[in-house]
Amino acid sequence: MARKNIATKLVNSIFKILLSVPENPSSKIDPPKKILIIRQHNQLGDLLAGVSLFRALKETYPDCHVSLVVSPLNYPGMVKNKFLDRIYVFDKKKLINPLYYSKTIKFLKEGYDLVIVPVVVSISFTSNLLARLAKAKTRIGANSLDGKINSSAFFFDRKVDLNWRNHPDSNVSERSLDIVRPFGINTENYRSEISFDNNDIEEAKQFVNRFTEKNNKLLIGLHVGAGKQNNRWSLNKFATLIKKINDDYPSNFYLTGGWAEKEELNYLSKNVEIDFEKFINKPIPQIAALISMSDLFISNDTGIMHVAGTTDTPQISIFGPTNPFNWAPIGMNKYFVRKSELIDDVSVEDVYHLCKLILQKKEIKK
Repeated sequence: MARKNIATKLVNSIFKILLSVPENPSSKIDPPKKILIIRQHNQLGDLLAGVSLFRALKETYPDCHVSLVVSPLNYPGMVKNKFLDRIYVFDKKKLINPLYYSKTIKFLKEGYDLVIVPVVVSISFTSNLLARLAKAKTRIGANSLDGKINSSAFFFDRKVDLNWRNHPDSNVSERSLDIVRPFGINTENYRSEISFDNNDIEEAKQFVNRFTEKNNKLLIGLHVGAGKQNNRWSLNKFATLIKKINDDYPSNFYLTGGWAEKEELNYLSKNVEIDFEKFINKPIPQIAALISMSDLFISNDTGIMHVAGTTDTPQISIFGPTNPFNWAPIGMNKYFVRKSELIDDVSVEDVYHLCKLILQKKEIKK
């Protein structure tokens, strides 16, 4: 660890000598026409929760052109996003390849009026470096995060101290704006958003029509997987919940997921007597379109939770170790359940109670 720290300090010292920029303490920036946002260091959910930043830029500068740098993992959540004019996929693993740099990262040399590196979870040296390598007039980045100094803040001429220790329950969608608020960039709408078109809607409709036979039952979706083991509610509890819902509110059920959730989906197929369909390995806009048609969506604390959060569909999110006040989707009809850091402390009855409140209203409307 000591050797690693010494090496890190040495690298930072070299970069500081070669690439540091003079700090500009002014909070005034000229209205930018071309903006580059670098978020290759965030997971899918983090990125979706931060759409409020893109909205704020477009509301503040309606004529600006916004480009976004993402990773291969979080790119699917930004496809067709209406606030973005261009998306660049950056693969950090290929950074050491000179050919990759010359062919793929040439966007850095296009010229920007403003480059922003948002920070909500952790500081990324790679993202900071990309911001410095970009040809830009102004670069905004974190000076510190919750009291921890950004050792590569010298890449930025506008530096912002981000400190949420006095507001530990603030939502990430709001925190995403704190990097630009000092410069008069803001929005009152913190909702995330995924854009989908008529083709996505048609794909979702065809899927629904295959198993509902256009009956009058409710349509309920579930996502039972999660990237982190501690964020996965018991499959047996999901199975019991499905049965309880169907007993009182006969419904058409579907599961979303990818190949990573294959075992979980197969388990439920064998242990749930009720028929349900699977919407597997589909593009994010199609998943959002399908959820938007549903009467209820239930999920673990994971990326698809944030996808569902962009729709107006009633939603129940099940939490364990993560603070739901930070990460749960915000808006009308958005609910979460958490009992402790152990997600399985949430009982079937805890979730079913919310289901009843939501589905009773649906039945009255029908």
